[in-house]
Amino acid sequence: MAKTQTLKAETRKRTGSGVLKQMRREGYIPSVVYGKGSENINIKVNTKALTDMLAHSASESILVDLEIDGGASQTAFLQSTQHNALSGALVHADFLAVTEGMKISASIPVELHGEPVGVKSGGIIEQLIRDLEISCSPKDLPERIDANIEHLKVGDSMTIGDLDIPEGVEPTLAPDVLVAIVNESRVTKSAGGVDEEEGDEAPAEEAAAE
Repeated sequence: MAKTQTLKAETRKRTGSGVLKQMRREGYIPSVVYGKGSENINIKVNTKALTDMLAHSASESILVDLEIDGGASQTAFLQSTQHNALSGALVHADFLAVTEGMKISASIPVELHGEPVGVKSGGIIEQLIRDLEISCSPKDLPERIDANIEHLKVGDSMTIGDLDIPEGVEPTLAPDVLVAIVNESRVTKSAGGVDEEEGDEAPAEEAAAE
């Protein structure tokens, strides 16, 4: 389960692009907290605090306890972020207020562990899904999905249905969708017979001899 971290926030009433740019220069990220049945709250959070938090998280799908204006904390899910197209710096964040019984959608990284026996014998591992879209309650949100692939031989694959998905977590894709596969390498394929390029060149050499 993903850890919930505390993030201090302050309400903001100022608007306008010029004001927002000034806010960012002062070290804050303009943000919004919204939720079903409640009004949106415009806030600002410390840029370094949120950036460091994301740097130490497996993904941007995180839960935080927002302490707004020093009051009672509100558990919230980081719903979306915006980054500067050139620098990649975080410039805006949207938080979804967590309420009882709600479900959230998140993108969770899939981490493969171990060297497949197929790779040891000359194959190549290809990971087709690196981030898995899931649906779950906030309390069940995992940091990542770990998968051991040491047993995979050349030609073997791992599907979403093969993953060890925590209870309460539902992938949005079908169970038979491929996550990873061990393919036969090109070197292994050509070792058993004549190389295609060599086979194409043979008729040209015979024509030259005539």
